[in-house]
Amino acid sequence: MTRVVDRGAVTAAWVGVGMAVTIGVSFLLVIPIEPIYWYLALPAGLMIGYYANARSGRPGGAWGRILANALVAGVATGLTFALLLLAVKALFFAADSGYRDDGAALDCQPGAECVYERYLAAGQGEALAAAGVTDVPSFTALYWREQLGTAGLLFGLATLGALGGGLIYGATRSKRDGPAARAEIASA
Repeated sequence: MTRVVDRGAVTAAWVGVGMAVTIGVSFLLVIPIEPIYWYLALPAGLMIGYYANARSGRPGGAWGRILANALVAGVATGLTFALLLLAVKALFFAADSGYRDDGAALDCQPGAECVYERYLAAGQGEALAAAGVTDVPSFTALYWREQLGTAGLLFGLATLGALGGGLIYGATRSKRDGPAARAEIASA
């Protein structure tokens, strides 16, 4: 074998992409509760790391291949978590027109200025000033620095979770578990 990862891990990576998109659409757009999106990154990674090896029929003991399978699926899942968060944030950041639920619109230019005014209207002025925010450009820099940090955290949680899932898979499988062992048992 010359492959670094099994074919099942590549399939699992695409399943992880779909899982992250489904979670993202559900909790960033449909029912916008962003912390749930954050909290689901780790268990999603655990599941995809385990699934990458289960899908491959990988027997226990081959730790290099088990961890490589989990890592490939975890990186794909984590990247999707991170990029989807950034895409949704960029969409709402650029499209903010200053409309408020109470019917009174903020007096601002759509985009960064309206987001900044929204934070000020919510009483965050002192906290922003303490962080060195004095105008729209400094607010924009702080906002995106924080969003990139959150995206990096999501990527890390999903990837580390996937490695954890791979470790769980490897620890719970015997070296004889796999297609050859199942064929031997079936023929007995």
